[in-house]
Amino acid sequence: MMANVQSPTVENPNALIPVHPAIERYMRGLIEHTDHPVLIEMEALAKQKNFPIVDRLVGNSLEVMAKMIDAKRIFEFGSGYGYSAYWFARAVGAKGRVICTDGNTANKIQAEQYLTSAELWDRVEFYVGYAQEIFLQTEGMFDICYNDADKGGYPEVWQMAKDRIRPGGLYIADNVLWHGRVAVEEFTDIVSGWTEAIRAHNHMIFNDPDFDTFINPTRDGVIVARRKMA
Repeated sequence: MMANVQSPTVENPNALIPVHPAIERYMRGLIEHTDHPVLIEMEALAKQKNFPIVDRLVGNSLEVMAKMIDAKRIFEFGSGYGYSAYWFARAVGAKGRVICTDGNTANKIQAEQYLTSAELWDRVEFYVGYAQEIFLQTEGMFDICYNDADKGGYPEVWQMAKDRIRPGGLYIADNVLWHGRVAVEEFTDIVSGWTEAIRAHNHMIFNDPDFDTFINPTRDGVIVARRKMA
């Protein structure tokens, strides 16, 4: 256990905060130009229902990273009601495609409503079902594979996705700091085994010689791994 640090628990999941809230508020203020009525509505719904989304700072970074590599084909493992897809769809342009997956039909319906209002739905293919199965049924390579599925499946998703990312492309996963649980010895997990799965996932990626990797600690930690050029 780290000295003088309370372990994260279900009741107190933010005991370890990587980036001070005041700094995050400052950074959020720098991107006020990204305000959009649809985006604001999606964020309000997440707050109301305690629905996990990457939120504005991470969403903005997803768009920028996708644009940096000129991404045109993106696969999302876990899409919720389309918040991350909003940012990716903006990045891929009118001829790009974001393939979304979620196990809840209601989330697809909401995503269609939101992304249609934002004039982005025509860039999205949204499938309801188990993300890993949909991925196996989808052919071709991807510029980005984005992982925000159930945390226990993170190692499996990495193993499935890494060889289908084109050279120079990115693997991105949310929640890789898991409210600090990955950094302490004693913790109470939300679901048994999820912290161990995230730790294993992070370790595999950082030790894969075919990828250059870093973690952006904003919010709950986002891992970004770039597949090296041949």
